[in-house]
Amino acid sequence: MSIKSLALAAIFTVFASAAHSQTGVGTKPVKGAEVYLDGSRKMLDEKWVYWEGPRLKAKAPIKWTVVNDPVDKGTVINCNDPASAGGLYGSADIVTKKQFKDFRAHVEFFITKKGGNSGVYLQNRYEIQVLDGDTTSHGMAAVINETKSPYYAYNGIGKWNSYDILFRAARFKDGKLVEQPMVTLYFNGKKVHSNQKISQVWGGPNSGIDGGNNGGKGITDTPGGLKLQSEGHDVYYRNIWIKEMELDKPDTDF
Repeated sequence: MSIKSLALAAIFTVFASAAHSQTGVGTKPVKGAEVYLDGSRKMLDEKWVYWEGPRLKAKAPIKWTVVNDPVDKGTVINCNDPASAGGLYGSADIVTKKQFKDFRAHVEFFITKKGGNSGVYLQNRYEIQVLDGDTTSHGMAAVINETKSPYYAYNGIGKWNSYDILFRAARFKDGKLVEQPMVTLYFNGKKVHSNQKISQVWGGPNSGIDGGNNGGKGITDTPGGLKLQSEGHDVYYRNIWIKEMELDKPDTDF
């Protein structure tokens, strides 16, 4: 290999390593990102609202609670809302006030008990599952009903886990869908989904935007916030940050 080729290979390795190092538990916001959840009551109230879906039962202010971080210093947010008791998703889910098209996001979660259940929704449409014990296409870290669960990358109950996400929204021309939404996901620093296309919104109208539109297949050309699901379980969240992107090409690999 020539000296020039060696130099180019070294540069590529450095960039690839840098991109990969910006994933995993404890990852700090990348340049240009905004923090949306730091474990404080103040930020929870400033940047999030209840999603006003058809099953909404909760009333402001948000009833999610601030609790001590069970592992590290500081506080975190518990998604267990009284309105969602019994697994009533959509009754007390929270979503960022800011809406997004393409974006890079980092989310950390901690499941306290066996079977702990929540979910992270991209554009308040497409769920990345948070569910202890489920290894199916409806299970942990699955792009729900689109991929199998990469359960091997799960740190388990009583430990912090992280999702690093690069998402590209659906594209439309003359009001018609021409390119499906797409996502790449790192789970605890391991790349588990790459350029995964998403065919529809799953879960019905109580799940998210467009869920009741043509059985979830009627995706519309509107941005949406990052949503966190409450299903009556003690699942904690911290260190959520988002960077708006403009991904011209259908490629989310990083």
